Amino acid sequence: MVGHDRPERTVTRVWMIGCGNMGGAMLRQWIASGVLAPGNVDVVNRADRLLPTGVRQARDVPSGPLPDLVILAMKPQQLDDVAGRFAERLRGVPALISILAGVEEQALAERFQARAIVRAMPNLPVGIGKGVVALDSSSADPALRGAITTLMAALGLVEWVDAAHFDAVTALAGCGPAFLYRFIDALAAAGVAQGLPEDQANRLALATVEGSALLAAAADVPPGTLADRVASPGGSTRKGLDVLDQGEALVALLRETVAASARRNAEMAAAARR
Repeated sequence: MVGHDRPERTVTRVWMIGCGNMGGAMLRQWIASGVLAPGNVDVVNRADRLLPTGVRQARDVPSGPLPDLVILAMKPQQLDDVAGRFAERLRGVPALISILAGVEEQALAERFQARAIVRAMPNLPVGIGKGVVALDSSSADPALRGAITTLMAALGLVEWVDAAHFDAVTALAGCGPAFLYRFIDALAAAGVAQGLPEDQANRLALATVEGSALLAAAADVPPGTLADRVASPGGSTRKGLDVLDQGEALVALLRETVAASARRNAEMAAAARR
């Protein structure tokens, strides 16, 4: 007897509610990569934005059949307003994805009657296909998880995580680009302090971080090992690392930085609970 596999689920028709910096970055990359066709996407915005050609935008969700997927990409503070306006119209949608920081699956389920709800936390490099997308769901079946993984893979690294770890992942990967941008600025400022012109220091710092990150991503050893390989005993790199490593100063600073973001995520989650 020949078995019949269940057909794979696909995501073709998408409605996006809100399309700011993050939602727009995701949408542009999906369309640029061919994962979504512009004519299959409808965006609900409070005001028109510059979107890829062919994407429809309006102030209300379309009439007619529900799409394969609805994405909530507005500000978390707008959750109740959006639910009040659209929850009934979206009742029974096959899947609802939320990128709202700090809003848990249960809080979404209390407002929207979707067949499955998925939390997603992308970071800004998704706009060039080099981002991170963390996912969590207690209601998505394996077929839906596969379809959403395929959709998100066009944006970069996709990781399904436990709900208990979602705030930590959000703080690390979701907020992480901002922390790295601060580091790049600080590295350039350190070069200026040594006498370099500001524009030149900025170029050098940015290129150094870009190349180092690409090398670390391709290496078969941890970044810490790469750092030790660069640092010859008694050399200038080692002297600089001694400052960062003294009392685990850099580790302690970033631990508190990420912890502060994680605490704020937890506070927002508490505020969204009914």
